[in-house]
Amino acid sequence: MLKAGRSQEEIRRHNLGTLLRHVHLGGAVSRTELADRMGLNRSTIMALTADLTSAGLVREELPKDTGKAGRPSLVVRPESGRVYVLAFDIRVDRLVAARVGLGGVILDRREAVRPRAGVDLDDVVGVLAGFARQMHRAAGSEPVCAGVGAAYCGMIRPGDGMVRFGPNMGWVDQAFGTELGLRLGFGLPVSVGNEAHLGALAEHQRGVGIGFQNLVYLHGDVGVGGGIIVGGKLLDGDGGYGCELGHMMVNPYNGRPCGCGSRGCLEAEVGEQALLDAAGRSSELSGRDGVRAVVEAAERGDLAAQDALRRIGDWLGIGVANLINLFNPGLVIFGGMLREVYPGSAAQVHSRVEANVLVISREKVRLRTSALGDDATLIGAAELAFSKLLTSPLEVLAEMTSHPSLDTRSEDVGEVRAVTR
Repeated sequence: MLKAGRSQEEIRRHNLGTLLRHVHLGGAVSRTELADRMGLNRSTIMALTADLTSAGLVREELPKDTGKAGRPSLVVRPESGRVYVLAFDIRVDRLVAARVGLGGVILDRREAVRPRAGVDLDDVVGVLAGFARQMHRAAGSEPVCAGVGAAYCGMIRPGDGMVRFGPNMGWVDQAFGTELGLRLGFGLPVSVGNEAHLGALAEHQRGVGIGFQNLVYLHGDVGVGGGIIVGGKLLDGDGGYGCELGHMMVNPYNGRPCGCGSRGCLEAEVGEQALLDAAGRSSELSGRDGVRAVVEAAERGDLAAQDALRRIGDWLGIGVANLINLFNPGLVIFGGMLREVYPGSAAQVHSRVEANVLVISREKVRLRTSALGDDATLIGAAELAFSKLLTSPLEVLAEMTSHPSLDTRSEDVGEVRAVTR
């Protein structure tokens, strides 16, 4: 909602950003529908789309046969090939990089295994910078990079991308955002967010959470993270470190030790190691492969694997019940590793919700798995990178086109090969 007293230029900038956001998040949409959504007349919409088209951000075209009489309304589409962002997802055991076009289209991606070897800032930054150079070269000289975003599996200080604490890799006060920006040599800041926070935003904007104003997103990796949307906005806490749902206490008396230094945290009871231990597979595969091996064994009838999923489901249900009682969400989403674990644990989770959630709070709540799958946090990082462009499209695009090209020296490509071989 615009405040009173804003200038015509401010109103125009706001309307351009709002229109571009509709097209970016919703895809092809007619001028008529845009006018209805934004409460503007058709001539204003025509002027706004003309500005965005001239800038190369959208294109207009005739719709396919509508079956209706009269002159059809032009359809506005994002120019995915013209403007893109770089998005990075830094997981405990994997690094993912992507070039994501306007409209949320993944145009190119790279992945590498990340060894679980402790504080590895230089290695991580080197691999991601190498990937960025590869993707930038592949894009050619015409497309414009409008931003850089990254999702990290830890507590991130807002503003500068400092990793204050990454419990599963031992990162404490690591200047990740600053170092990655310097290594890229792009002249652009790197926006960094907590992976689960960004996963929650991505599911809210593009996934199973569309249309829900209040939701909880639980993301399983090696540990468990979370994001909470309240009234359509992310609940981030006083310092930006809110919603550490994985460190909610669920088993205080004889709980498993947690990487944060406590015991009985939700992630200690339902995370990767808890599942592998419960299934008697702690000496076998780890990471997503290890979790999938247990899930697949349970589907084949393996009793130990089935029992492990039930045990994990009971603790997960306790955590979910607490969250529903606290926040009264319309939706609880299971993402990351939990997307695969939940189907085999659903009976226990539902049982806990039935037994431990207030009747009124459980009347309408839905439990669902992530629609975006493994890409939820990556897509969230991309949306973080797009946020400035969607606020002031023409100004940001003009600024980006005046920047020098990304430093495409190949010095880091060797680091990428060394990690992925």
